[in-house]
Amino acid sequence: MFSILLEHIIKETEREEFEELFQPISKEEAKSRLMDYIKEVAYQNPDGTWSADGDVDLSEKGLTELPVQFKKVGGDFWCHINKLTSLQGAPEEVGGDFWCHINKLTSLQGAPKEVGGYFWCYNNKLTSLQGAPKEVGGSFRCYNNKLTTSQGAPKEVSGSFSCYNNQLISLQGAPKEVGGSFRGYNNKLTSLQGAPKKVGGYFWCSDNQLTTLQGAPKEVGGDFWCYNNKLTSLQGAPEEVGGGFDCSHNQLTSLQGAPKEVGGKMYVGYNPVSVEELKKTIDRPYVDRIVK
Repeated sequence: MFSILLEHIIKETEREEFEELFQPISKEEAKSRLMDYIKEVAYQNPDGTWSADGDVDLSEKGLTELPVQFKKVGGDFWCHINKLTSLQGAPEEVGGDFWCHINKLTSLQGAPKEVGGYFWCYNNKLTSLQGAPKEVGGSFRCYNNKLTTSQGAPKEVSGSFSCYNNQLISLQGAPKEVGGSFRGYNNKLTSLQGAPKKVGGYFWCSDNQLTTLQGAPKEVGGDFWCYNNKLTSLQGAPEEVGGGFDCSHNQLTSLQGAPKEVGGKMYVGYNPVSVEELKKTIDRPYVDRIVK
């Protein structure tokens, strides 16, 4: 009998502790806790703004706005996975990464002017990149938005630039220099005018509406994929491609204009290229001559 009573008391205690642990808190309490955290990791400047020497993590807090105005953060600044509609309050300078992905942003106005690491703003509702920093020390990811233009993008991106799954009709305004890869597939591009002149990694512009490769980078360190477009010519293709070159699934009848140097395989399948045209590439062993 005593053991049954003891077991009941233990279960009741555990239930009460569980309910207390997961009891909803008020907005005032949530804001108070948030400010307590900010005071732990940051300090207030004489002008009322806040700065931090290390990281500031405001992710997954259900925020609709940033609680204070930050000025400088020496480490990473994370405000991703919230309900932010504006970046007002974001630091002017971030030494590490700046993550604002998975929010409800339509603009980057208020974003940091300097970011030493990654800048991630993917999975928002961005229609413009105006407000983005001029230089990014890591990768810049703006995919899965509603962008129709590249205007406002950083001028220099040391890492990769990912703008796929948008509604881009032009690359005018895209970065001039990209140290990593450039991912611009699955948009509505009809031209590559405005693309970087040199890309250190691969360049993907497949699944667009390209009718020409004019404007493509002159040098690509990795693969160059331009398959599944409406190309009738390879004029304007890069002169040097460090990896493979895939121009399959287009409307090519000639390989004139193809890269002079390709480090990997060159895929030309699913194009109306004649056997006579393929014979002209006999001195290029990297060309895959299987045409379907």
